[in-house]
Amino acid sequence: PRATVFKNVELPLIYEGLPKKEREERVRAALRASAFPDEFWFHRSNQLSGGMQQRVAIARALVNNPKLILADEPTGNLDSKTGDIVLKTLIDLNKRGHTLIIVTHELYVAQYARRIIALRDGQVIEDAPKEKAKSLKLIKE
Repeated sequence: PRATVFKNVELPLIYEGLPKKEREERVRAALRASAFPDEFWFHRSNQLSGGMQQRVAIARALVNNPKLILADEPTGNLDSKTGDIVLKTLIDLNKRGHTLIIVTHELYVAQYARRIIALRDGQVIEDAPKEKAKSLKLIKE
């Protein structure tokens, strides 16, 4: 909780040894890509809502421009309005070329996926495109 949002997102780039100017540019880009409001960039995490903390985590994941993003229950501890903001952010990232793997128990989150892989007791019980997942009742119509 001691580091600001900006420093938290910058940390992986410091470890990578990038020059300060490049780090700052990449942090700004990642925060904007995660829809994080500029006026909160220098707040500390304990001053943020759960949804804002989730977007900081997304920005930190994005700062190294990954091709694949793993999101484990990205809306799990959020109210529905904030969860929708986080989902919209993830969908926008997918549209910009990032591959997403989202783990969720929430049907409303799964309905945004193009492909649904259902697990039970650690085993794959179904692997289907969204349209087939609807007919199998894995997600709502």
